[in-house]
Amino acid sequence: MGIVAGLDSSSESTRIVVCDADTGAVIRQGYAPHPVEKGSEVDPQAWLMSLGEAAGNGLLEGVQAIGVAAQQHGLVPLDADGNPVRPALVGNDKRAQSAAADLMDALGGRAAWAHAVGAVPLAQHPVTKLRWLARSEAAHAARIAEVMTPHDWLAWQLLGRPARRTTDRGGASATGYWSAATGAYRPDLVELALGHQVRLPEVLGPSGTAGFTPEGLLISAGTGETMAAAFGLGVGVGDAVVSLGASGSVFAIHEEALADPTGTITSFADATGRHLPVVHTTNAVRVLRGTAEMLGTDLAGLSELALASSPGAYGMVMLPYLEGERTPHLPHTAGSLHGMRRESMRPEHLARAAVEGMLCGLADALDVLRGRGVAVRRVFLLGAAAELGAVQAAAPGLFGAQVVVPQPAEYAALGAARQAAWAWQVAHGTAAGGDDGAGYPEPPRWPAAASQVFEPGEELPVWQAVRQQYAAVRDEAHPGAFQREG
Repeated sequence: MGIVAGLDSSSESTRIVVCDADTGAVIRQGYAPHPVEKGSEVDPQAWLMSLGEAAGNGLLEGVQAIGVAAQQHGLVPLDADGNPVRPALVGNDKRAQSAAADLMDALGGRAAWAHAVGAVPLAQHPVTKLRWLARSEAAHAARIAEVMTPHDWLAWQLLGRPARRTTDRGGASATGYWSAATGAYRPDLVELALGHQVRLPEVLGPSGTAGFTPEGLLISAGTGETMAAAFGLGVGVGDAVVSLGASGSVFAIHEEALADPTGTITSFADATGRHLPVVHTTNAVRVLRGTAEMLGTDLAGLSELALASSPGAYGMVMLPYLEGERTPHLPHTAGSLHGMRRESMRPEHLARAAVEGMLCGLADALDVLRGRGVAVRRVFLLGAAAELGAVQAAAPGLFGAQVVVPQPAEYAALGAARQAAWAWQVAHGTAAGGDDGAGYPEPPRWPAAASQVFEPGEELPVWQAVRQQYAAVRDEAHPGAFQREG
C-alpha cells in the first residue's frame, strides 16, 4: 500500500499528517487555524476553509485514504435538505447547564441516564444541546431534520454529500443518545430532548469505510478526538492516559462498557471496538499555574522549586479544588492548604505540595477506574506539564504504575491516519490475519510513540505514604466525598 492521511479538526485548528500506510512514518504535515469565532457557536463552513488551507500546496497528493477526527461534543443541526439550520454548537456551552439538569430529571436521574447511554447529561453533550435548542430556539428546533457531529459532517462533505450518512462508535458514544453497551441509538432520548425524531447517521465499525470521494479516495469511519488520540498513541488494555490541561482527564481502554450511576465515569466507545471509560477532574495544570504565579515564577521555575523539597512537602498537603471539583463531586468547594508549620512555610515546599496535590487528585480519578475493575499497568502522561521534572519524579509513585511520557506529536491526526490505513486494508482484503481481540480485523501495527519511561522504583513506599497522607486530609476536610462516588 502507499500513503494515507489523517486530519484532526479541533476547536482551534486543522492539523493533517500524511503517513506511510505500512510503517506509520510521517511524510509531511499541514496546519491551518480556524477562523476566529466568538462563544460556543461556529459556521461549519469554517472547518472546511481551514481544512482546505491545511491541505494546500499538494499536501494530499498520492493519498489513497483519509481518516477524519474532530471535537466529539459538537452538534451540527441540519434541515431536510442537509443544510445547517443555524451555526454548529461546540464546546462546553454554559447556556446548556440548565438544560442538562432538566434532561436528567426528565429521565429519572443520574442512574437512569448511566444505564441508558453510559453518561449523565452535561452541558457539552449533543443531547443537551438539542434540549437547549428546543427550549431557547423553538423555530430553529422545529426545522431540525437530522443531526451530525463535526467529524460526521466533515466526512460527509469530503464525500460530496452522498445520500448515506455515517459515524463511528466513538463519536456516537459522545452524543448522549447512543449506548456503547448496547451498540444502539436511543431515539427516544432524542425525542425527549428535541420534541421530535431526526435522522441519525449509520454507525460504522472501527475498520469500516464511509465511502469514496469523487476522486476515488477512501474515507474511513472517522472518530472523536479523544478516541483518535488513543489509537494514535497505540494504547491498549492495561493502559491509562492522564491528560494534563487546565482541567484533567483520565481514560483507559477496557473490554466492557461501564455504567456508573453516580456519573463520575463516562462510558465512551474507543476507535478499536473496545470501550473507553473516562473520569474528569476540574483541576490539573491550573493548580500549578496558580501556585507559580503566587511564587512569582513560571511552570519551569515551580518544578525546580519542587525538586528542592522532598516527598511529602514537609507535611504540607494541598487539596487542589481551586474551581470546585468534579471527582470527587464537590462543585462548590475551594482549594485548601493543610499541615503548615513554621519550618514548612518555604517556597519549595509550597511548590512541592502543589505538584503532589495535583497528581494525587488525578490518582484519585485513576482509582475510580481501578475500583471498577479497569486494569492500569502503565500510565501515559500527556500535556506540556508532563515534561516537568517534578511531575515526572512524582507521578510513577503517586499513580502506582509505570509512567510513559510520549514525545509531542499530533496523536489525534495520527490515529485518524492509522484508521484510514486500516479501512483501506479491509476494503481491499489485505488486512492482517486474525482479529484484534474485539472482533475486528487486526489494525496496522504502527510503531509505538517515542517516549520516556519512568518507574515507581525503590521509593514507591515513600510515595504510597504521601498518597495516604493526602487521602487522610481529603477525607477529614470532605468526609464521605468518595463514598458518594462508589
